[in-house]
Amino acid sequence: MDHVRVSPYYPQSNGKIERWHQSLKRECIRPKYPLSLEDARRIVGGFVNYYNTQRLHSAIGYITSKDKLEGREKQIFAERDRKLHEARELRKIRCRKQKKDLKGVCWCVAYF
Repeated sequence: MDHVRVSPYYPQSNGKIERWHQSLKRECIRPKYPLSLEDARRIVGGFVNYYNTQRLHSAIGYITSKDKLEGREKQIFAERDRKLHEARELRKIRCRKQKKDLKGVCWCVAYF
């Protein structure tokens, strides 16, 4: 393994860590404004835990890092697909019912 140094604030050379720093600043440091080193450690530690176990990441399909690491993404995606299928079927049933209920109703539009 080689240690490689890259230019700071140049995402093209090391995009993942730059993206992490951006998220850390925007979602943790700036809104909470730590007043001491101990406060900063506590705030950042809490954010790291949240980032890995609760925050949904768009780059990996809106699941948590922990779920991805533990290999649960297929199960989560299958559950989402099942719920979407159920919702679509419910919409179809409701739409058919509405059409049936509206049969024989005259829809007149007057244009002036």
